[in-house]
Amino acid sequence: MNVVRTASLFLLVLALSACAAKPARDSAPATVAVSPVAATDVPAPVADGGAAVPAPAPVAAAAPAVSGSDAAASDAAPTDGTAPAATGAAPTGAEDDFAALYGGPAPNADGAEASTSAYDPWEGFNRRVHAFNNVVDRAIARPLATAYTNVVPRFARTGVSNFFSNLRAPVTITNQLLQGRPGDAWDSLGRFIINTTVGIGGLWDPASAGQVPRRSEDFGQTLGAWGWRSSRYVELPFFGPRTVRDVFGLAGDIPLSPIRTIEQDNIRIPLQGLQLVDMRSQLLALDDIRDNAVDEYALTRDAWLQRRNYQIVNDLRGRRERGKDADDSAPIPVDAMPMPNWGN
Repeated sequence: MNVVRTASLFLLVLALSACAAKPARDSAPATVAVSPVAATDVPAPVADGGAAVPAPAPVAAAAPAVSGSDAAASDAAPTDGTAPAATGAAPTGAEDDFAALYGGPAPNADGAEASTSAYDPWEGFNRRVHAFNNVVDRAIARPLATAYTNVVPRFARTGVSNFFSNLRAPVTITNQLLQGRPGDAWDSLGRFIINTTVGIGGLWDPASAGQVPRRSEDFGQTLGAWGWRSSRYVELPFFGPRTVRDVFGLAGDIPLSPIRTIEQDNIRIPLQGLQLVDMRSQLLALDDIRDNAVDEYALTRDAWLQRRNYQIVNDLRGRRERGKDADDSAPIPVDAMPMPNWGN
């Protein structure tokens, strides 16, 4: 019995060794095709004499060879017939509106394409202030601007815009000097002298006809040129979009404002009101886009940050590479708001 048990155990070990020596199916080379159709059992034919004839070995269906890389790609591809998912998230409605208006996403402070998310950690507070500003805008500012455009002729409105733009020249010249751009400051000074004299107080713009470049600078841009590139977004009541950097910039612009030096309130406040109405009338063309935006707050924020970043990047470029300044109708300058004249 011991001999039989030993022989049986020896045969079992040999059988297990033979099975272990065979390569596994999934360890076959990637270039070897495996038939997707399972082989069916074919009964062995029987000869006339009753002896069984060995059946031919089943032949696997031919299949094209698949390389390792192709196999990995086929594993990654969806099997339900849908297209692969895009690597980036789908743009939101506000981003679509922004791209239609400005031609693409906002660049960051280094001039590269910025991400769609703005630095807005105070978004909850900003949205409430934005809602308040919208109420004031729709109840007061927009109706006044609409009536202004319907009553005042275009040439008169152009003269008003030129006048207030010319008044901002001292702010622009000072900030250009602070940014280390004496050549641009010289051009702005020449423009101011030409428009003030030949243009009769700035109502006309002969400097543009003489190809003197028009620049608009403020102390917030100067802080950005000095190195304060990134700053969190904040929306102020009545003043609208800003960053924390631009809030500090207001303190630098107040002493340079010519309108703020007018002591008579009955002269200064009507001038500031006219400037606000003129600025708002220049933005009427954007009202339809804002009203139809999915997220009007995000549209306004991203558009404003894109414009602001462009201004700062443009200031850092060389004089020959510098592009045209963005319009100076936004943000609302400090001299346009009827504020108490603390200096008097």
